[in-house]
Amino acid sequence: MEQQMKRYVLAFLLFCTHWVFVLSMTRYSIPEEMKEGSVVANLAADLGLEVGVLATRDVKLDIGLIHSKKYLEINKRTGDLYILEKIDREYLCSITTSTDCILKLDIILEKPLRIFNIELEITDINDHAPQFRRDRIELDVSESASPGERFTLANAVDSDVGSNTVKSYRLSDSEHFSIEIQTGSDGTKYVDLVLKKALDREEQAVHNLILTAVDGGVPARSGTARIVVSVVDTNDNAPQFDHQVYSANITENSPIGTVVLKLNATDLDEGSNAEIMYSFTLYTSEKTQEMFSLNSNTGEIKVKDVIDFEEIKILEMHIQAKDKGQHPLSGQCTVMVYVEDVNDNHPEITVKSLRSRVKETVPVGTVIALVGIGDRDSGNNGKVDLSISEQLPFVLNKSSERDFELVVSEALDRETVPEYNIILTVTDRGTPSLSDNETITLELLDVNDNAPQFPKSFYTIPVMENNAPGSLLSSVTAFDPDFNENQYLVYFIVEREIVNTSMSMLFSINPENGDLYALKTFDYEREKEFLFHIEARDSGAPPLSSNVTVHIIILDQNDNTPLIVSPWRAHGSVVEEVIPRSTDKGHLIAKVIAIDSDSVQNSRVTYQFLQVPDATLFSLDQYNGEIRTMRMFSYRDPRHQRLVVIAKDNGNPALSATVTIKLSTVEHVIKAFSETSEVPLEYDIFSDLNLYLLIGLGSVSFLLLMTILVTIVLKCQKPKPPKATPPCRNSVVSQRSSTVADSTLVSNDAYWYSLFLAETRKGKVVVRQPVPKSGGYIVSSIPRSTGLTETSESAASTLQVRSFNIIC
Repeated sequence: MEQQMKRYVLAFLLFCTHWVFVLSMTRYSIPEEMKEGSVVANLAADLGLEVGVLATRDVKLDIGLIHSKKYLEINKRTGDLYILEKIDREYLCSITTSTDCILKLDIILEKPLRIFNIELEITDINDHAPQFRRDRIELDVSESASPGERFTLANAVDSDVGSNTVKSYRLSDSEHFSIEIQTGSDGTKYVDLVLKKALDREEQAVHNLILTAVDGGVPARSGTARIVVSVVDTNDNAPQFDHQVYSANITENSPIGTVVLKLNATDLDEGSNAEIMYSFTLYTSEKTQEMFSLNSNTGEIKVKDVIDFEEIKILEMHIQAKDKGQHPLSGQCTVMVYVEDVNDNHPEITVKSLRSRVKETVPVGTVIALVGIGDRDSGNNGKVDLSISEQLPFVLNKSSERDFELVVSEALDRETVPEYNIILTVTDRGTPSLSDNETITLELLDVNDNAPQFPKSFYTIPVMENNAPGSLLSSVTAFDPDFNENQYLVYFIVEREIVNTSMSMLFSINPENGDLYALKTFDYEREKEFLFHIEARDSGAPPLSSNVTVHIIILDQNDNTPLIVSPWRAHGSVVEEVIPRSTDKGHLIAKVIAIDSDSVQNSRVTYQFLQVPDATLFSLDQYNGEIRTMRMFSYRDPRHQRLVVIAKDNGNPALSATVTIKLSTVEHVIKAFSETSEVPLEYDIFSDLNLYLLIGLGSVSFLLLMTILVTIVLKCQKPKPPKATPPCRNSVVSQRSSTVADSTLVSNDAYWYSLFLAETRKGKVVVRQPVPKSGGYIVSSIPRSTGLTETSESAASTLQVRSFNIIC
């Protein structure tokens, strides 16, 4: 209970405090739109306050508005309440429905706190003119509307209130309309438009009126709106054509879609009442409607089907035009179409008989086809002429007034022209003329009248030797312009024997395509060329054929190694030569000769040192193989020299052979003669005394003694008797010439078929047998130089012989 009593006491004290703060209510009234700075009232005088107190007690003005504008303010020096911003009553009180516009203010003083309530009434002034919601009012009134009919109009509004709002309306002068003003329960004025006289749309379709609203202010203000009355049409007028009867001319066979005539009907009404549909009436025949079309919207009459003058000459159509009103009205007219005759029938061609396929050898004058012509027209339009395409081996012969024969006029050749398209053209004599054509296709049957033809009369085919058996050499193909079986070719090799060998054992040809193959591997050293014929034969009846010459040339391949024939070697590839130590510069030591069975570049042999002990002592000519001394021997040069020579051909890749020459030098050479043989003497390997004398003066006596002993032994030694060489029967031996240097054996267009070397104690014999022609070879025997003693020359002769021709 005590707590509740305390609450009641606190509430009473708060109420008393508020009542002290709010002492009284003050009310003012001002018109709207007062200028800024205008004084509304002196608050200090009206509230009983001293002017000086306002500033010290911090006076404030609180306008309890939702607007952001601050319309009033207090002058703290004078205590005046003045206009800070113009007040627009219509804007300030737009949300209120009351005619009074009250602005509530609170004057707040501090120390002590006091609040004064002030109400400021804003009175209206006539600052707004009446306004219609729309500046243009549109009305649709049917021309069938009765006089006295009313039409509601939108009323005008005025932001002002009281006597400043709308009071009356005025309408511009009109023969057909007037207005009536009515007042609502709230005093609002409403206006109706009243029809005074019946309307006629065809006379006047639109009526323009001005409605004016006037307020009650002083001075009065007004606003206007434009009223547009559109007279709505009623279907009270029937469509009418420009003419009751139309006439048009048209030529027969006019293209479909050609415009014959365009009708035009008018209706004084508007809208759907003036929209016209065109159609044929029941009086128009079905045949006419099939020949012509009528556009229901535009009234265009067009050709729909072929019009033939021979069938009909005048056409009559009955057309009606009907509007689309609720109760449609219609009008009618008649259209007369006159058909004009033209040359509309094309000439005709009839092929009565035809041979579409004939042999190319058909004789001149043969009838290919019978042709008939005609034209449905009469007069010049029915007279026709027949012609044939130019530059063809055919002519037309007239057999009757309307019939022609197509005849062969020249010899035919299927290979030149296999098929003819013969165009027959028929033309009438009308104006303009008409024509037609017919194409006859004539196919020529082939006759085997052409032999196969090779593109060349002579084929040269190079073949590299050592070819693989079965390899393709070339394709020898012929062409036959005939057709079908007359064109199918078979190829043969014309047999020809060469050294008991037929061509079919060496070559093979594909009978279908003419591909030529080698059946064996060829060797240039044995076979150089082949010459034979290939025949191409067609499959006609009787068959025709032709042949061509084929020249097979075997090309050389570097497949033979050079063969060294000089110097002669008894065993292996080592040759021993003995020469005097006193040999001069330029002396011919030996001549290397090699032959190659190949030809041209592959047979050209060059020589080079493969091994030489002293490059300053010996020289080798790379072309003739001559080995010569470049200087004299000295005591420093060894007695025994080993030379290795390589003979290389010019092929790619190159082939080669080598020979080794062991060269020995001696002081003296002893010559011995025998009836049947020549034997070289043994030589002293210690014959150079000067070499030992240089060793020292202390060994002179010893060397002299040794030299005397060796000399005595050599003098006492005698040569061995030679072995007898069995003679060959019927042999012819050429005598040895005294001049042995630089002798040469030349064999042109031949090659060494076999080479046999025989060794006897007398010397070396070279046996040569000639063989068929081949590349030229030059074979040189070993030349000797002069200047030797008889003994040394005799000993050297055991190493060299001339060539022998031996026939056994």
